[in-house]
Amino acid sequence: MQLAEIEQRLLALQMLPTDTIDIDDVLAIGEAVLCCWITATGAIPTDKKKEGYRLLALHRQGAKGDPSFNACRESCRELIYQVNVVKLNDGRAPAAVTMALAVAYHLCLFIGGKLTDPALGDFCCSSRPTRMESTEPAASI
Repeated sequence: MQLAEIEQRLLALQMLPTDTIDIDDVLAIGEAVLCCWITATGAIPTDKKKEGYRLLALHRQGAKGDPSFNACRESCRELIYQVNVVKLNDGRAPAAVTMALAVAYHLCLFIGGKLTDPALGDFCCSSRPTRMESTEPAASI
């Protein structure tokens, strides 16, 4: 599935009542988003799992050789968290379904941005180049 198709699928899902959405499909969409990035880099997406989730293994694979990809690590973890909230509440967690869709959409936008500008994510506060270029000593607490 192409990223544009994934984005349209997420937008369509956001229009549905939350109780009609299969949360496992939302997680699979998150995986498909990361697969788009991995495929674009010339690799084959892994089927392995990390901490019980393929999404985390895909994130790890996507981040190899590209530290800026770590910018979406917490989004991957947040998507898994929201999926677990829905499952623990037998699907009766509309806010968690809505949040899971929003996070999956955020991942889609991030990967779309990375495909346009591979440096996207380089300039966050935890970026090694940013820390290395700092000439001022760290403030003492």
